Parts: sequence; structure tokens; C-alpha cells
Amino acid sequence: MSSKAGRARRSTGTCRTRCIPPRCRTQGLPMPLPLDLPGRPDERVLRQFVSALLFEGLARVDEPSSDDGMTLLQIGKGEARARLRHGPFGRPRIAPGSFQLRCPETRAWTGGSLDHLIHLLPAQEAARLTLLDELERTVTFLHQDSALLQPVDRRSLPFDRLDCALAEAHPYHPCFKSRTGFTLKDNALFGPEAARPFRLHWLAIARRHVREALPTDPEIFWRKELGEAHAARLFSRMRRKGISLDGHALVPVHPWQWRHLKHGLLADWIADGRVASLGENGDPYRATQSIRTLVNHADPARAHVKLPLDIVNTSSRRGLEPHSIVTAPHLSRWLAALVAGDQDFRSRYRLEVLQEYAGIRVDAHGALDGRLGLMLRESPQTAPDEQAVPVNALMMMEADGKPFIAPWIARHGLLPWLSRMLEVTILPVWHLMVHHGVGLEAHGQNMILVLRNGWPERLILRDFHESVEFCPALLRVPDALPDFAAIDPVYDGAPSDAYYWTDHANELRELVMDCLFIYCLTEISLLIETAYGLSERAFWDIVTRLLDGYAADYRDQQRLCLFAHDQPDISTESLLSRKLFRDRSLYRHRVPNPLGLRDRSDQP
Repeated sequence: MSSKAGRARRSTGTCRTRCIPPRCRTQGLPMPLPLDLPGRPDERVLRQFVSALLFEGLARVDEPSSDDGMTLLQIGKGEARARLRHGPFGRPRIAPGSFQLRCPETRAWTGGSLDHLIHLLPAQEAARLTLLDELERTVTFLHQDSALLQPVDRRSLPFDRLDCALAEAHPYHPCFKSRTGFTLKDNALFGPEAARPFRLHWLAIARRHVREALPTDPEIFWRKELGEAHAARLFSRMRRKGISLDGHALVPVHPWQWRHLKHGLLADWIADGRVASLGENGDPYRATQSIRTLVNHADPARAHVKLPLDIVNTSSRRGLEPHSIVTAPHLSRWLAALVAGDQDFRSRYRLEVLQEYAGIRVDAHGALDGRLGLMLRESPQTAPDEQAVPVNALMMMEADGKPFIAPWIARHGLLPWLSRMLEVTILPVWHLMVHHGVGLEAHGQNMILVLRNGWPERLILRDFHESVEFCPALLRVPDALPDFAAIDPVYDGAPSDAYYWTDHANELRELVMDCLFIYCLTEISLLIETAYGLSERAFWDIVTRLLDGYAADYRDQQRLCLFAHDQPDISTESLLSRKLFRDRSLYRHRVPNPLGLRDRSDQP
């Protein structure tokens, strides 16, 4: 689609939302995704689990759907069935409440359970039991959410509140809320759903064990970041303990992390004086939807604070990747300069980046590496007449039974709004990859859509320290690249694909398509089909025309061919398989690419 077509704000006709039964009218029920059954978190977890098994080839279709609409499935040695269809990129769409398992003894069909499903899988028992625990914990925490007061209408929330109120979590990964390490009490105190403010615990750590990447002198830095009163209080506490910033660095700790480290890995450090506890201090914070990233409760315009947490959620432990902590500010400055230097990012593909401008690493290569530390990231800034929304909000339903996006579509029309949203969301990321040789993990949580009167205007990207990948041979200004070996010796001589760089343009394309298309926009296409009747195929035809239009306008066709979006199949990450198997060859699989279809009737 051309940019001109995307600017058409009004439709020639009207589009009415399909009649969807009102859901989540009471404050206690979690807000659902389009296929969720209200009050049935167990059904959602089971359905996402089976969908992931099918998507990653750990289960298979045994027979296509019969007259009753049920499709027979084979899961390990077990038989199952469900009302099933396959969406874009082969994403399974299981009708809610339709999954059944056959009892091997009676041959009768039952509703199935996580416990029965787990024991059918061809994986080691330890891996199966760990996965079962994470699935059951997800159900438990979802039930806990149902007892919390939730906003009746999240559409009116400012960004900082909305980023905490998106409680649905990962729409694909079945362990989307496992939070292994948290108790129910911990989750009530520190989970984003409860939105409870808490203060950080502060440590003074001997400088020989700390690496800082700060934009200014530490004392100036902390006075600016904390405010004069909070900084003075910390400096006073340090003086009373006989220490100063000359010999010790200030490091904030999440209160949960402090509680779990002070009698463990930190005990000897405290005993021998390498660490001094300064107690709680500073403004209160709230957890955002990413849990370890915190927003300032007193002043949301201040920096977002990212702190390590020794909990496991979805596929990973939520510490900080050690090598990335002090690298992040260098990456951010480089990426921000790259964006600022391209006129297209100020006009055609409007883009901003939130810099991770400070990092502190503790005990490099030691036991505490990645368990203590800090990253500070800019908070999004918008004009008074603008609204900032995480892109994963666009796939959600609200308490009135209508999509989060319903008022905007009612105002602008389905096709004009949808086309514009896709243009603003996709093209900046695509241009960054094609023209600059830089790929990002642009999933819904890392992307912020800025709208004016409900009309998409520009895109903000965040969270780069673990999600940037670039191809050195394709960089426009290679000399501007940070000197990674000078930042950390671990990068010196590191092979391609070990850290941030790759020799293969195809790796960038699959990174972008994997995160943005397969695990993000497929959820929005499902919502659009469910709520408005526009088929997922039609949705992805719009995406195809959009990328075809970009390709037609792009001058360097030889370079463009390196990032062809229309391959018949592409590779994607196998998120569930990573939890079940040690064989890394199973961590990716091939899926059909709807952008590779070339038989559309609208083409000559």
C-alpha cells in the first residue's frame, strides 16, 4: 500500500462491530483476548498450550475436520480433537471450549487437563514436570487477578497506567504468567495487575566490583535522577556508615530481589563491607507489564527503571543479560543518532526511540552478575492532544465487550484506520532493516503507537539492549558503530550471531517478521476478524500491498532483494520447544508465509 492510500482517514461507508456478548462487566474479571472465555483462565492456558504444540509440530492433525466440525489430533500417544482452523503463518485457531482428549480406557471424549496432556509429550520427565508447574502457576495467578479491581475502561488511561493494566500477557506462550519464584503474596505486592507502588532498596557497593555507564559524574547523575531531597538522604546515610561515592557506587535493588539475596549471595558481601545497605528511598514505583521494568508512580515522566528479578516467566529468567548492561547506553546513542540522521524517520516513517541511557553492572563474571544491576530508560513523551498506547493493547477486548480500538474505528472507519495503523507500525521497522541494516524484536510490548484523535501518527520503539541485531556490511555509516571490544572484552573476536551482529541479511528479516508479524500482528488480525468480520486473509493482503508499495518506491532493488518479504515459507522461533528439549536444532521451525501468496484477485 502506498503512503497516500494510508492517509485516507474516512471510509465511504460504515463498519459496525459484530455483536459480541458483553464480557468483563464486573471489575474483578481479567480483560480477555478475543477467544477467551470470561472467568475461565484454565481454558485459555489449555488452549494456548495445545495451539503451541500444534504450531511447533509437537502435535499434529490426524484427520481434517469431519461433519461435526471437529478435527482429530495426535499428541504423543494420545488422541484429541478440537474445532480448529489455521490462520496466517500456520497459527492454529482453536475454538474456545472445543478441545477434548480421548480416554484410553473408556474411549470416551473428556474435556482434557494440563496434567494429562503433559504426560503425553515425548520429553524428559523433569522437563515435563517443570513445564506443568509453570502452566499451573499461570492458572493460579490468573485466578488471583480475578479478585483484583481492574479498570472498567482502559482506553482512557494515560500511558503509564495502561502499561501496567495490560494484564493479558503473552497471547501465544502458554506459560505467560508463571512467574516462578513469586508467591501469591509476592504477586499481589509486585505484579503489575495490582498496581501497588513500592520503593526501591538501595545498596552502596565497593567500586572495584561495579562498572558504570552513566552520562555524567555519579553525584550529579543521582541528584538529577532522584531529586535533591532523595539524593541528599542517601548521601547522608552513606556518610553515617563512613563511606562515600569515591569508594562506593549506588545501586538500587528491587525489594523482592533484596529479600532473596541478602541472606544468600549477598551475605558475605555485607559481612565483609563490600556492600552496605542504605534502606528504602526515593519515589515509589509500579511494575509495568514487563514486571522487571518499573514506572515512577509519583512522576511518570521520569525514567523507567529496569532491575533484575530471579523469577522465570514465559521462556526465560528475568535477570539482566550481563554483557548488555553497560553496552545498552552505547547501543541506544548509536541507534538514536541513526534515526535522527534519516529524514524519512521524521516524515514518511515517523519513528522515535527511547534510549537506555544509563547502566550499572555488579560483580562482572561473578555469581551476582545479572542479579544486581540497573538500566534506566527514557519514558515516552507526547503532546497534550496525543495518546500513547503499547501496540499489544490493540489486540485486546474491553469491559464493554468491544475491542480496545473500537472508538477509533467508529470514528475513522475500519479500512482507513487499519491501513494507517499498519503503515505506521510496520514501515518504520521495515525501513530501519532494509535501508540501515538494523533489525529489532518489534513485538507488541516493545512498540508504542502514538495517536491523535484516534488516528495513528507515529511509532516509538523501546527495549534495545537484548533485541537489536545488525548486519555490518549493510550499515550506512559503519564508522558510527560503537567499539564493542572496548566496551567489553567478551565482544572481541566474537563470531557472527553470538551477540548483536550477523553476516546474514536473512537473519534480520526473520527476526523482524518473527516478532512483528508472527507473534504480534497475527493477534490483531484475529481480533479484526472476530470483531469486524474482515478475514485474516484480507488483513494480510493489506500488509502485502503495504510492503509491495515500499518495495516499488525503494531505489536500491539489489539491496531490497536481500530482505524479500514474499518467500513461500520462513523460519520462526519455537518458544515452547525451548522449555522441553535441550536439542537447539528444535528451537526453530518453518511456517507458511501469507505474504508469499501471489494469486490475489486484485493483482494484474
